[in-house]
Amino acid sequence: MFDRLRAWLEEAEGGSAGGRDELELAVAALLIEIARVDDALGDAERRLVARLLERRFGLGPDDAAALERLAEQQSEESAQLFGFARIVNSRLPRERRPELIEMLWEVAYADGSLDPQEDMLLRRIAGLIYVSDGERGEARKRALERLAAAKGARGGGA
Repeated sequence: MFDRLRAWLEEAEGGSAGGRDELELAVAALLIEIARVDDALGDAERRLVARLLERRFGLGPDDAAALERLAEQQSEESAQLFGFARIVNSRLPRERRPELIEMLWEVAYADGSLDPQEDMLLRRIAGLIYVSDGERGEARKRALERLAAAKGARGGGA
């Protein structure tokens, strides 16, 4: 994993990491974009992004945290959603794209509320990766159910 991260850093000036790594970085960057749109990228949101990356890509905690940090750097350097969306469109099958929207909803609701800017950005990303309004709405429901279940599990175990 560290070799892949090193390659990303070396190629950050305009190269392409290619393959799965490129998709992982694009997904992570979109998650960071939704987390920071309300100007409040906190530790809880960073941890959630890392957990989502672990779950989605089967990464270990250290690798997911490293990917989250790299994505944050990439996101700061590039304000263009289109580039990240292009990678998603070319590397992620159409039927799997609502899963990304679901992940974005989880990050948007990480602080317990949905900021209008987060909602607008989610709509924009969904459009860029060809996820319909209906699919976006279903992804939102699944994300809210998952967040409620996680909150219930934390509350039930205390």
